[in-house]
Amino acid sequence: MPAVTLVSVVQTCDRLLRRSAFQDWDGAVNGLQVENRGRVSRLAAAVDASLGTVQLAIEAGADLLLVHHGLFWTRRIPWTGVNYRLLRLLLDHNLAVYSAHLPLDAHPRFGNNALLARALGLRHTQAFFESKGALIGRLARTRLPRTELVDRLRAAVDGGPVTLLPFGPSVCRRIGICSGGAGAELAQAAAAGVDTFITGEGPHWTFALTQELGVNVLYAGHYATETFGVRALGAHLSRRFSLPLTLIDQPSGL
Repeated sequence: MPAVTLVSVVQTCDRLLRRSAFQDWDGAVNGLQVENRGRVSRLAAAVDASLGTVQLAIEAGADLLLVHHGLFWTRRIPWTGVNYRLLRLLLDHNLAVYSAHLPLDAHPRFGNNALLARALGLRHTQAFFESKGALIGRLARTRLPRTELVDRLRAAVDGGPVTLLPFGPSVCRRIGICSGGAGAELAQAAAAGVDTFITGEGPHWTFALTQELGVNVLYAGHYATETFGVRALGAHLSRRFSLPLTLIDQPSGL
């Protein structure tokens, strides 16, 4: 199967995800984080760029790894120890890394939040929950028993654990979704008028705050709520460029 240029894949991702329109957390570095020698013959997709997922991508024969969480959340200097091993693996095995954090959360078609809403059977959602100047979550107006929502969410994350803080109405009418670690921003979600907030994880003190605000909160795992975007992006690029794709699953359980 003929390879395509790395530049063409990167440009497609940048344009599709509107990368340049987003600010992000320090160190997120959306876009191409590591180059290869310029060609792509096999894609891999994972939630996190780490020594473990890089090794699995290499074993799969990939030369471009698509991730949601990139390499540079903390300062990777000096290039010794694990950092050296990681850099050496990437360069020796010609593996490029492309990361999309908030742009992938926010995307209306390939985004974590839009796809999680769809997996929950929530249609006609609207943009919701500002982060770094962009609306990255989704808001659904519906009428859904809380017990059924919990069951749907558990199924959406492949049977993984779902923690319910049941301090809102038993019938959910305004459901906000923001994947990952948005629990610390619970007050912001409640101020937007949701009665139920779905995210991946949150700090211990959100239990008391949830009770005080009178909303439901569902925690379904940071990793589990952020598998949707990279899988969808990888599948789209695989079809677009006729490239084989390997989905790498390395759940943290968190």
